[in-house]
Amino acid sequence: MRMPAVLKRWIETLATLLVAWHEHWREQRALTVALENQQVVVRETRSGHDITRPLHRPEQRSAADLLDAARDGFVIAEFPPDKIVRRDITVPAGAQKFLSGVIRNQIERLSPWPPNDVVYGFDGEVNVENASVVDVRILIASRANIDAFRNHLAALNVQVDRIVANSLVENSDDARKPVTLWSRSTDASFDHPERLRRLIGLGIGGFVAVSTCLSLWAFVSAGDIRDENERIAARAKALQQQIQGGQTSSAAASGSPAERAWFLKETSGSSVILLEALSRALPDSAYLTEIRLESGTLRIIGLADDAPGLLAPLEQSGHLTGVHFSAPTTRGSDGKSFRFSIEAHVEPRIKLEKE
Repeated sequence: MRMPAVLKRWIETLATLLVAWHEHWREQRALTVALENQQVVVRETRSGHDITRPLHRPEQRSAADLLDAARDGFVIAEFPPDKIVRRDITVPAGAQKFLSGVIRNQIERLSPWPPNDVVYGFDGEVNVENASVVDVRILIASRANIDAFRNHLAALNVQVDRIVANSLVENSDDARKPVTLWSRSTDASFDHPERLRRLIGLGIGGFVAVSTCLSLWAFVSAGDIRDENERIAARAKALQQQIQGGQTSSAAASGSPAERAWFLKETSGSSVILLEALSRALPDSAYLTEIRLESGTLRIIGLADDAPGLLAPLEQSGHLTGVHFSAPTTRGSDGKSFRFSIEAHVEPRIKLEKE
């Protein structure tokens, strides 16, 4: 089964459950509306007490107490029994769970009206004398009469949720519960479940869209925050180094001659050690013609068979950084060696520890 079909089935099931739950919740405050002696009576379904005072005739406008009681509650209307046709049939006990299909197949024979123009309900009880059969009572009404009854109550601003009926009592032993003839939740002319399914689908789609937007926003925001944190950390580190460097320089400048001399000794390179490092880093085939050391910058000029091969050993000596050619390399007068000019930064012999 494809995902859209599964989702549609899930939404339909959810809508059905929501409708059933809402109907059950509203039934806890159910009110019964009936016509008794040409008067409209509203009573509480559970207690059976009338709550309309005074009673009103059908042609009159419903009073405020009737409107307030029936507007918000679950309204059950009792259809007049004189407009009901009753039919009794018996079926085997094993067919009790198939009563709906059995009656639907026989309604044309049982009804005095065409099958498409009737509304019916039924209930069944096991026969007292013979437990193998079920006595089924079928109550049938004209759909036109049902619609007229609903429209009449709607004129009183009473929206009916369910219409029930009971047949005329022919003897004192016939005291069955009313049978449901019509229900708003099962009437095909009402599209409340379909609207509810659309609303659920739109709600799920909106939730997914909002969740996606929030996720994208959070992802982009996290990246921006991470980049901003890195920039702030870099700026803070640079500022800290500037502050520490300024403090060290100012402290050395304000110190005694001995302290300034010691500071210069620690922060400046040693010529002897530097020459030793150069002699170890340079190959035997290379020799220098000029050496300059100015403010921590070393410049050397000389000849070598492989000038580019000098950069890596000098960088790896541990005393020089930023080793590079300061002038183009040219071929020497002998035609074999190359004249080079290299510049590098001299690392202090002893690095000051950061406090």
